[in-house]
Amino acid sequence: MRIKKKDIFFETLENMADTIVQAADYFAEQIASLQDIPQFTKTMKDYENKCDSYTHTIITELNKTFITPLERDDIMDLTTTMDDVMDGMEACASRFDMYHLSTPDKHIIKFASILRECAFEIHKAIHLLSQKKLLAIREHTIRLNDLENQGDDLMRDCIRELFATVKDPIELIKRKEIYERLESTTDACEDVANMLESIIMSNS
Repeated sequence: MRIKKKDIFFETLENMADTIVQAADYFAEQIASLQDIPQFTKTMKDYENKCDSYTHTIITELNKTFITPLERDDIMDLTTTMDDVMDGMEACASRFDMYHLSTPDKHIIKFASILRECAFEIHKAIHLLSQKKLLAIREHTIRLNDLENQGDDLMRDCIRELFATVKDPIELIKRKEIYERLESTTDACEDVANMLESIIMSNS
């Protein structure tokens, strides 16, 4: 019996989603007790490079494939938004090294936990997309929107507490930028959800 080969686009998107989950998992674990910052930033960079290579694969395949399983623009936009999630996490990790920040606070740990949950929702949604179970994806896009709202609320709490408690202006600038990068990464997760919603609408 011949096993049907998985579509290259769905396979690559699944690989990307798998990498995002691994990266978000590792990110949250490391942030909880940051021991080796150079190793942390290097590993996150490796994950980001992996996602970049998957993006490159999709661009290459789009350029040579006549019939695609979804609209070409949808495939490209979904790939780009997923890559933005990975880029956001890697950029946050690199700041710990650049700013010599060795002690993540409770807000950063909470952001890492939200991003880990977002990554799991993206992962589930992309695997459902591969199986063409479009309506089942909606549960995960709703959850992603909810998690992004949690990120917005957390951002407000972070900034309020930051300006009330941190007196050193350099420390304040460092923390504020990391909070903003983390929050914009949760926004990128919502962009993935919005892209998936658009795909559901145009293919249902």
